[in-house]
Order: sequence, then C-alpha cells, then structure tokens
Amino acid sequence: MSTTADDAPVSPANAEAIEAWDGPLFERFTKYRHIVVTGLKQFGDEAMRIYPPPLGGRVLDIGCGFGDTTQQLADLIGSEGLAVGVDAAPRFIEAARTEAAEAGAANVRFDVMDVEVASFGDRFDYAFSRMGTMFFANPVAALRKIREALVPGGQLVMVVWRAKEENEWLYRAQLITERFVTKPEDYDEPTCGPGPFSMANADTTSGILVSAGFDEITLRRCDLPFNGGNDVDEAVELTMDLGPAGEILRLQGERAAHLHEPIRRALCEGMAEFAGPEGVIAPASTWIVSARSTDHRLNPAG
Repeated sequence: MSTTADDAPVSPANAEAIEAWDGPLFERFTKYRHIVVTGLKQFGDEAMRIYPPPLGGRVLDIGCGFGDTTQQLADLIGSEGLAVGVDAAPRFIEAARTEAAEAGAANVRFDVMDVEVASFGDRFDYAFSRMGTMFFANPVAALRKIREALVPGGQLVMVVWRAKEENEWLYRAQLITERFVTKPEDYDEPTCGPGPFSMANADTTSGILVSAGFDEITLRRCDLPFNGGNDVDEAVELTMDLGPAGEILRLQGERAAHLHEPIRRALCEGMAEFAGPEGVIAPASTWIVSARSTDHRLNPAG
C-alpha cells in the first residue's frame, strides 16, 4: 500500500487514478473550472435542496475537489457544525485549503484521503458527493468505509451521471472522436479510473449501496441544461481535453496529434446545433441518490 503527499494510505487499485487526478486532470479541471464547476453546481444545489444537511451537524464531502461544495455545506450547517472535505488528489486539497482560508471559512477541514482504505477519526451525520464516487476502483469497499463513518441512520447523498446517451454533450463528442481514433490498448498516461458513467445504471448503483450496508435507497432523476462553453470553439476545446473524448486523446498522446485538427472540425460541426446566444447548451442528466446507514447496533456484523 502506497501513500499520498500527506502520508495518507492509498489502495494500489486507485494509485493510477490518483496520479491522473493529481496531475493532468487537475490542470485541465483548473483550466475549465469556470465551465465545469458552474455546470455541476446546479446539480449539487438541487441535491442539497432535496436532502439538506442537518443544522449543526458533522458532514463529510467525498471527492471534494476544489472544496466549493464543502464550503457550501459548511454554510448550510452553520457555525456550530463541521464540514470535512476529502479527496485523494493532494493538489485539489491544497487548492481547497487555500480557498477556504481566503474565504474565512472557519468550520471546514480538508484531508487528503483515499476513502477506500481510510480510517476516519470522526463520525458524521451526513455524507455528500457531487460526482466524487464514480471513480472508485472498488466502490463497495469505499462506500462501506463511508457507511462506517456515518452515525447509525446517517444519510448519504450523492450526485452521479446517468447514461451517456442522456448526456449528449459528452457522448456525441466521444462518438465523433471515435470515428477517427479509439482508446489505445497500451498507453503511458494514467487513466481516471472506472470513468464518469460507472454509476449510470440504477440497479448497479443500488446494488453497490446495498452491498455496502445502506438501506432506504432512492434515486431521483435530475435533468438540467449544461452550458459547455461560451461558444462552439470553447466547448470543443473542453471536450477534447476532458470527458470520454478527452480521455481518448490524452491516452493516445502524440500518436493522435495529426488527427486533432480533423477531429476539431468534426466536433465543431457536431456541436453547432447546441450553440446559442447564451453559450453551447445541451441536455444533461444525473441521478440524485439518497441512502441511509444501516443501524450498526441492529446489524453488528456490518
């Protein structure tokens, strides 16, 4: 078992994904933060509206990234509560700590942590994740750790992508790119893990949660328009750097460099119908998932 920069233990199964998130993906998410975080925030807002954290509670934010959701949770629980943001990528945690300090957020804490092998020193009333649980190599093991960190009856709320076909702004870019090149069998760059659509199937996600010891599982469909850029050029640049199409091109590296221009032209043509005066806006679809921790006193076997 290896460790992160903060000496937190890392599962070997997650090491490659953490390398990706702490390296090229951190840099690309920073570059497109104004698009991605703004687009994802609306789904997180809806999840927190439907399933708000308890006032004065202790809350856990899983895969917190830049920590914007952690600060939002901290505001909702009030000064008597505590919001703890965790992420396996040290550079995201460094950014989150810096921004929270600049914002004067007193009731937040950020820890570098691979949840799959974590030892939580705290117990939480509520756990939240906005697109942070889809990249676990072993999701049952990771979610079992989260369940064990919750008080009996504690609530887990997470936002995950639904099927690719329901998120055309990403899926269309993948299909267009795959006309020219596909994901290579051999590559030098680290991958992002199972990928953003690993929890798209409702039965699969429910089964993972049941196996991890959760009950009262509910999945609510949430469809909202996603603004993928101010214009087609920006939207195409984003999809060539992030998402399924971006992952193909990143892993291909220089081998596909000569294809970038024809791919870009094809993507511009394919994305044109989504362009309007307010940007490139396409349908996006997520699950808002809620589950309760099994009462350990009634289920001592865990």
